[in-house]
Amino acid sequence: MIRPILLSTPHVGDAELEFVKEAFDTNWIAPVGPHVDAFEQEFCDAVGAGYAAAVSSGTAALHLALRLVGVEPGDEVFCSTLTFIATASPISYLGAKPVFIDSDRTSWNMNPNLLREALTYRARIGKLPKAVVLVHLYGQSADIAPILRACNDYGVPLIEDAAEALGATYKDQSPGTFGRVGIYSFNGNKIITTSGGGMLVSEDADLIAKAKFLATQARDPAPHYQHSEIGYNYRLSNILAGIGRAQLQVLRDRVAARRHNFEIYQRALDHLPGIEFMPEALFGQSSRWLTCLTIDPVAFGANRDQICSALAQKRIEARPVWKPLHLQPVFAECESIGGAIAEDLFYRGLCLPSGSNLTISDLERVIEVMTQVHKCSATYQARSYELDYVASAPSKAELCPPSESLGSGNLSKLTG
Repeated sequence: MIRPILLSTPHVGDAELEFVKEAFDTNWIAPVGPHVDAFEQEFCDAVGAGYAAAVSSGTAALHLALRLVGVEPGDEVFCSTLTFIATASPISYLGAKPVFIDSDRTSWNMNPNLLREALTYRARIGKLPKAVVLVHLYGQSADIAPILRACNDYGVPLIEDAAEALGATYKDQSPGTFGRVGIYSFNGNKIITTSGGGMLVSEDADLIAKAKFLATQARDPAPHYQHSEIGYNYRLSNILAGIGRAQLQVLRDRVAARRHNFEIYQRALDHLPGIEFMPEALFGQSSRWLTCLTIDPVAFGANRDQICSALAQKRIEARPVWKPLHLQPVFAECESIGGAIAEDLFYRGLCLPSGSNLTISDLERVIEVMTQVHKCSATYQARSYELDYVASAPSKAELCPPSESLGSGNLSKLTG
């Protein structure tokens, strides 16, 4: 049976086993220990942050970040709309309400002009949001400088959701390190993984200390179990932190591999009509966590869903771009500022397999199906035009049987 090609799988090696073995050998298997401490410091060194707190997930990190900047029931929080639901769910956990802001075409991230306009209007009516949550999408940083200026001008704390952007840069600095607090994710599909985990970073030592306090059930420093605040069970285990330490050692290699995947896809497919790859903004370098593109169905000859279906038939996983949160039923009553660009990116956007452990053969299989879908669509359209006077023109299935192949071995020309 043909081996499946998945969107983004964990990529681990022998070093992870050594760190895990050390945790077992020393019996440090609780959500505290030397690997946790070392992982936090090494992560700070990697991204250029002052302080860090390792937690159980990126969602937990964002929940803590929102609480730490003072979000309470009834507050509003401005949030990128083109993102995974975990960006906004913690806003709801705290009884606050998200207000979604559209993307720009340059980065696919939050539009700085829309944010400033919204903050200006809210200041005029005396209803500023309690925070702004800025997402760095699919490995690419948002345009942070104008967003941070707008937040600072109106005294609104900026939280950076860099769950998808570890290894990226914005003007030679890591996204996630500009705002009041930044968060990262180490889920199994991320550029590095701890199986499940997350990290908060900040230049504020007191804020990170409070994050660690809340993440360990907010236990007061007393000889007995005493609690003056409600906390959470959010700390990362020492075992998983060991995995993270090993993964962090190869972060640059993982970024290089994913960028190489993107370059191969782009060289092979960019000439096809109707395909436009996610641009790389001039202000930084994307990690290309996922290779994303948009499809013009008229020019290409097939829409995004038809391409996904064709790939699935060959056991290749591809997915639509995130459905904007302002279109999600659970947020139907929430305000949205703009939305047309995010909606267009969703309706036409496609994510291709992008793991750092993909082989040239894997990439070739994906490219072959994409090329075949376009070829068959073009053939079908041409034959249909020629035979439009015939009552029973051939179907796509007749013109493009599943067994038809473009052949293999062509990627050697593209990998240079």
